[in-house]
Amino acid sequence: MTDTITPFRVDIPQADLDDLADRLVSSRWANELPLSQVTDGVQKGPVQPGWEYGVPLEYVRRLVAYWRESYDWRKWEARLNSYPQFTTTIDGQNIHFLHVRSAKEDAIPLILTHGWPNSVVEYLDLIEALTDPPAGETAFHLVIPSLPGFAFSGPTTERGWDLQRIARAWAELMRRLGYDRYGAAGNDGGSQVSPEVGRADPDHVVGVHVTQIFSFPSGDPAEFDGLSADDMDKLQFLQAFNDEMSAYAQLQATKPQNLAHALADSPAGQLAWSGQLFAEAVHPEVVITNAAIYWLTNTAASSARMYYEVAHAAPPAEPTTVPLGLSSFAYDFRSIRRFAERDHANIVFWNENDRGGHWSAHDAPDLLIAGLRQFFSRYR
Repeated sequence: MTDTITPFRVDIPQADLDDLADRLVSSRWANELPLSQVTDGVQKGPVQPGWEYGVPLEYVRRLVAYWRESYDWRKWEARLNSYPQFTTTIDGQNIHFLHVRSAKEDAIPLILTHGWPNSVVEYLDLIEALTDPPAGETAFHLVIPSLPGFAFSGPTTERGWDLQRIARAWAELMRRLGYDRYGAAGNDGGSQVSPEVGRADPDHVVGVHVTQIFSFPSGDPAEFDGLSADDMDKLQFLQAFNDEMSAYAQLQATKPQNLAHALADSPAGQLAWSGQLFAEAVHPEVVITNAAIYWLTNTAASSARMYYEVAHAAPPAEPTTVPLGLSSFAYDFRSIRRFAERDHANIVFWNENDRGGHWSAHDAPDLLIAGLRQFFSRYR
């Protein structure tokens, strides 16, 4: 095994961008029912009006038109390249990451893990605030990796990249960077990986901050005794999300290759597949940038395989014990502490925000930053 870390820059060949432009021009559109037959205009649970059957044609056509006529990949490429990036091989897999150090002497090293269908783009708007905070606030040295199989860390070339294997790779990455004491944080898939980093490397991880805790009822009716009305509302939202919006997770956890062929052939299809979770809550430029990254790296298949690996891995036998903090957001599926404490034995911070959604780094970055600072301030 080598510990070599190699500087990296995003540099997409112009021929690939030209091919992308040609494919966008040639997009063939799906048919759909008239809007009047799809919705009564009232939002029910997590499903937006007009999205009852899935991603609407109007949304896809509008974003594809923006992608063709106004979007500038080179601008986003330059933004990514404005931060130090590197690659290294861990456990046989190429790993790409941003590494942005703070000028503050007491900064806490922090590994931030993105979710799907996001990328390292999820955290670009947080970098300056976290590395160069106001006087007296907690500062961080940031390590922001692309998940194995995602974007510039892809594709994966062998099976088995579940949460625990990713967590061990993140622990090795932090060791290679010389961090003996660090924190872990993440959203979406990153909220699943980060607690496992604490489990994998408890002697070095000072704390873990997440935006969701994926601990759900087992089905025993006794588990619901004494739950508050607010907790019951959370359960109803979770049930609605599972019933109405989890098709992507079921497909990727069972037969991820089925759709991968279509996504590898159609950038408009990649945009629509990503858009189901971003919807109108995230700026079109961010949606397109993430779709472009998956398209240009051809990692729709390998990123989807992570769902399969997680679904087929044995669950941990014991709860995590590293200090855990939660910042949840009003328009996301919110965690229930009773169930969270079953899987995490050392919850020391629980903050429920009154705004923000599933992609809080995009729609409520101030609240996410405040939560990270508040939680990790105790470990300075």
